[in-house]
Amino acid sequence: MTDSLFGDDGDLGTPGTARDPQSQGAVDFVPTHTGTPLAVRMRPQTLDEVLGQEHLLGSGTPLRRLIDGAGAASVILYGPPGTGKTTIASLISGATERRFEALSALSAGVKDVRAVIEMARRRLLVGEQTVLFIDEVHRFSKAQQDALLAAVENRVVLLVAATTENPSFSVVSPLLSRSLILQLRPLEPEHVSELIDRALADPRGYDGALTISDEAREHVVRLAGGDARRSLTALEAAADVTAGAGEGEITLESVESSIDTAAVRYDRAGDQHYDVISAFIKSIRGSDVDAALHYLARMISAGEDPRFIARRLVVHASEDIGMADPQALLVATAAAQAVQLIGMPEARLALAQATIHLASAPKSDGVVAAIGSAMADVAAGKSGAVPPHLRDGHYAGAEKLGNAQGYVYPHGVPGGVAAQQYPPDDLVGVDYYEPTDHGFEREIGPRVSRLRGIIRRGRA
Repeated sequence: MTDSLFGDDGDLGTPGTARDPQSQGAVDFVPTHTGTPLAVRMRPQTLDEVLGQEHLLGSGTPLRRLIDGAGAASVILYGPPGTGKTTIASLISGATERRFEALSALSAGVKDVRAVIEMARRRLLVGEQTVLFIDEVHRFSKAQQDALLAAVENRVVLLVAATTENPSFSVVSPLLSRSLILQLRPLEPEHVSELIDRALADPRGYDGALTISDEAREHVVRLAGGDARRSLTALEAAADVTAGAGEGEITLESVESSIDTAAVRYDRAGDQHYDVISAFIKSIRGSDVDAALHYLARMISAGEDPRFIARRLVVHASEDIGMADPQALLVATAAAQAVQLIGMPEARLALAQATIHLASAPKSDGVVAAIGSAMADVAAGKSGAVPPHLRDGHYAGAEKLGNAQGYVYPHGVPGGVAAQQYPPDDLVGVDYYEPTDHGFEREIGPRVSRLRGIIRRGRA
């Protein structure tokens, strides 16, 4: 059962000979390992080969102890595809002296679960423990998950479950409470780049027979989106094109032709990064929904950090829309939360929805102007004393100082608005917020004027 899940890496074929460094780029033979995908061949065989999960694999961590054979807690590995969930389960099986059983939630039923647990009970009678790995555990029904509870609680099996869904929503509470939840992170660009180098140099991969240009590497890294499996699949497709053409270097053109996705000329550390995000924001500000979506698509396709895009949308919601559409900030904030909760590529939908909402919303820079004017006065030294009736009166001696004396409680007067002074003396009558006649500000403008009239009555 283990071999069928993780693949048999014991017979990968005979590695080809490396390219002769004197051959001016010609390739005599590229290792193909027919029938075994590159992503399977390059699956980490030791902890040192696992990339991007240092927060889980440090000395003394529960996962390290489990892999070292000392841990006894069941775990749920939660993270996006291609981050190493199955690999880590494989390492646990190899590092512990326990029997390893694997089930896939896509094909196993309650009967299969109970059969594995019964086998584990029999092994315990002779002192042999069992690790049960369940892939895609979020696809198990409640009945299937409930069938695991007693065996997990009594440690008949040590459960290692993997899921791409948030287990708080997809795994039953009793099983959650009996397991450690360990979240794997998407690989960073430098991790994917290191993985590409390893695949090109390692005998399990291309054994030095191929190189890759910087442009091609960057494109593969962007396409991977933090997914190790996706990066190796793209690399393998490009390597096949390169080898078929008798060339020794994987180029940007070979990557593009092999996966039918053009590279977006976009340098996240250079001018393109700033130019595109600037055009994105200005298109939203200018209410051009279609242009805004174009620039959003360019950033997503180029592998821009979706959290960066989400932050800009949140800022823009207050900066250029503000009170003209108070819902804009809620929509942008919800999109930012969706990015954190579900990740890419699905989060692109939330980013697109927020972009459409903000671009089509009425615009106002009243919030920016208001806080800017207020801060300018503070910077100019207009920070007079707080009026006595507004000061804190909840401590001994406050009354003798005149604090909180004469304060009018707004909820105790008709209309809920009291005529009294709120700003320091030198700022009485100063208007910071100037509503426009756009969107909701058409309604809030007259309201603000009425409120000022009531509050300042007899106080000017």
